[in-house]
Amino acid sequence: MKDLQTCPWAQGDIYIAYHDNEWGVPNRNRNQLFEKICLEGQQAGLSWITVLKKRDNYRKRFHQFKPEKVAAMTDADIADCLTDAGLIRHAGKLEAIRKNAKAWLAMEAQGIDMVEWLWAFVGNEIKVNHLKNMSEAQAQTPESQAMSKALKKAGFGFVGPTTCYAFMQSMGMVNDHMTNCPCHPDNLKA
Repeated sequence: MKDLQTCPWAQGDIYIAYHDNEWGVPNRNRNQLFEKICLEGQQAGLSWITVLKKRDNYRKRFHQFKPEKVAAMTDADIADCLTDAGLIRHAGKLEAIRKNAKAWLAMEAQGIDMVEWLWAFVGNEIKVNHLKNMSEAQAQTPESQAMSKALKKAGFGFVGPTTCYAFMQSMGMVNDHMTNCPCHPDNLKA
C-alpha cells in the first residue's frame, strides 16, 4: 500500500481545502472558467494564497464573474475597486478583468463556445502527469504557450503561458497532483 500525502504546496486549511476539492478537478462551467482565467492573472508575481484569500471579495466586486456584467463595468467602477483592500489593488490587473470579459463576449459573439475552445488546447481530454516530486513540475507547456498566444490575440490581458498553465492545472485540464497524493487519479481508482 502506498504512503499517500497531500501535494507539498498545500499547506494550511485554505490551501488544503482548495487542493482537495478544486485543484485538478475537471471543470467545464463557463463562468467558473472565466473567473479562474481572470484570477490566475491577478496572481502574477504573487502567491496563489493571496488571491485565494481575496476570492470571495473578487466575486462580489466582479458580479460573480458573469462576463456580461463585468464587461458593463465602467471606468468609475474599476477606479472604485482600486480603493478596496479586499482586492489586489493593481490598476492593470483589475482593468484586465473587464478587458477579458469583453474579449470573452466578442469570441462568443463569433459563435465560439468558450468552454470547448479552452478545453481544445488539451485535446478535450484531461492530461494526467505522473510527478514524483515538485522539481518535476513544469511552469508552462507548449499547450499553455499556444493558449496564451491565442488569448492575447483575442484581446485578453494577464494571460502569459505560466498563467495559462496554472489555469489548466486548476481547471483539471491537466492533473499535476503528485503520484503519492490521494487526489492523483491513479490513487482514486478502487
